Amino acid sequence: MILLQNAAQRSGIADAETFTVAAQQALTGGQAFFRDLIDRTRVDERSFLHHLAEDMKWPFLEAAQTDPTSAAELKGIIPARFAVKHQVLPVRFDSSAPESADEKEKHARRTLVIACHDPFDLVARQAVARRATMPVRWCLSPQAEVLAGLQALYGVGADTFEDLLKGRENTTTENADEANVIDADSPDASVVKFVNQIIREALSQRATDIHVEPQPDSLRIRYRIDGILHEVPVPENIKQLQSSVIARIKIMSKLDVAERRLPQDGRINLKVENQFIDVRVACIPSVEGESLSLRLLGQERFTLGKLGMSEDYRQKIDMLLKKPNGIVLVTGPTGSGKSTTLYTFLSELNKVERRIVTIEDPVENKLAGIVQIAVKPEIGLTFAAGLRSILRGDPNVVMIGEMRDLETAEIAVRASLTGHLVFSTLHTNDSLGGITRLVEMGIEPFLVSSSVRALIAQRLVRALCEQCRRPAKHDWEELKAFGLTVNPSDRLFSAAPGGCKACSNTGYRGRLAIYEIALLSPAMAHLVTKRASEAEMMKQARSEGFVTMREYGWRKVKEGLTSVEEVLRVTSEDAA
Repeated sequence: MILLQNAAQRSGIADAETFTVAAQQALTGGQAFFRDLIDRTRVDERSFLHHLAEDMKWPFLEAAQTDPTSAAELKGIIPARFAVKHQVLPVRFDSSAPESADEKEKHARRTLVIACHDPFDLVARQAVARRATMPVRWCLSPQAEVLAGLQALYGVGADTFEDLLKGRENTTTENADEANVIDADSPDASVVKFVNQIIREALSQRATDIHVEPQPDSLRIRYRIDGILHEVPVPENIKQLQSSVIARIKIMSKLDVAERRLPQDGRINLKVENQFIDVRVACIPSVEGESLSLRLLGQERFTLGKLGMSEDYRQKIDMLLKKPNGIVLVTGPTGSGKSTTLYTFLSELNKVERRIVTIEDPVENKLAGIVQIAVKPEIGLTFAAGLRSILRGDPNVVMIGEMRDLETAEIAVRASLTGHLVFSTLHTNDSLGGITRLVEMGIEPFLVSSSVRALIAQRLVRALCEQCRRPAKHDWEELKAFGLTVNPSDRLFSAAPGGCKACSNTGYRGRLAIYEIALLSPAMAHLVTKRASEAEMMKQARSEGFVTMREYGWRKVKEGLTSVEEVLRVTSEDAA
């Protein structure tokens, strides 16, 4: 107890009375004493363990990482299920034999180095001593480091995966269509736990997508975090249970398990720690087996403040939302945040005096007070058919998931001309390209100029991690070559990615949107009617204060919110 008290005081808890009270409460707590003590004292764990390791004469590891050259042998001594159960990480072998000794003697006199985060867990230490066939040297490391090391060494869900390989439990996943509650302690088959662990880990890392992709000799699992794909460590021999894992996900999403030749789409409703998560599942047959993509959609609250628009853009949006009629188009590629922007607009307009109806494919988020329709082409409920019925239902505001064809676009134009405010999306590279796209679809230019009020193009860029971003040095001439508006005399704060634990050493955490808004003024509408080129429309828009996405992104760079590399990555088409 004296060791703990000294370490706690050196870590920020000045008085002994505070520590004594916390220690007494921890002794009667529901979890392990040591962990409970850290939670109750709210002491900085890293500092506390560092001081405790000094007093105990134990090494302290800032980052618990396994020596890759010994990983296979270490996993043979300390298997995944054992390591995860006791939360101990085999780190390396140390040899006590002199350098001149032969290999046999060195091997016989090796010491196993183990990292843990609770030095007072005697059960774990005794279990390791019984299992190891050599002396053990213990190290201290923060719990997050130990858990990250376990996943890197054994792979996600490796502790349950061992049961699958040994055939201890039924892995056919038959009759496994139970409630999808993935954070409960359940006696389900290990394949169920393994899939749950994959999803749970993705949510904890803020992933938006999970990709399960069969390879010739493995099953690759990747998470999309902040728009970038990251490969996840998986257990060895996972290929043996590829069919069971894929079957489990198909059962959860109510897909036909027996159909392996055709693409299928499904949906999973999950409950994770009292939070409901909607998962869209796409199953695609490939030469190596079925590939699955899972899109994770949480129940978000949509507000204009979350869009992070600059004040001048916010005023333009407020003006557009007050329009009684017309079309507002949001353009950009898949995954650029168009749906989030549209849901935010609808949430701002969602008042008792307005009737709002949407038709989407599929409905990604359910909004209270708004009538939302999901298209079903197999029964004839297309965008065009649904839109015709919507207009007979006296709406004030209509949202169309996407203008895919001429018929849908024509109905949307007629709706805007008869007093409805219409929102929709188009897949174009920039805002002004949306006008060209509508004309190419067959809409007469005079109808486009009469109905369209604005086109908003957007992209998502990764936001710099606030904990590790660092000052950036730029070559001004290089930035000018990219088309960025810069002034060498400007004194601005610009930042670049660093790398820390909070952002998984990527330098980025979260994403923000960059926009360009093209308003159809009378002068712009005249150019549209006379079928002017995009270059002519751009010149007119520039004279009215139009700002491109790249220039808007440069604003965010100067504010220290993102990096030059990110802006260039998502706006490369502007570098002409």
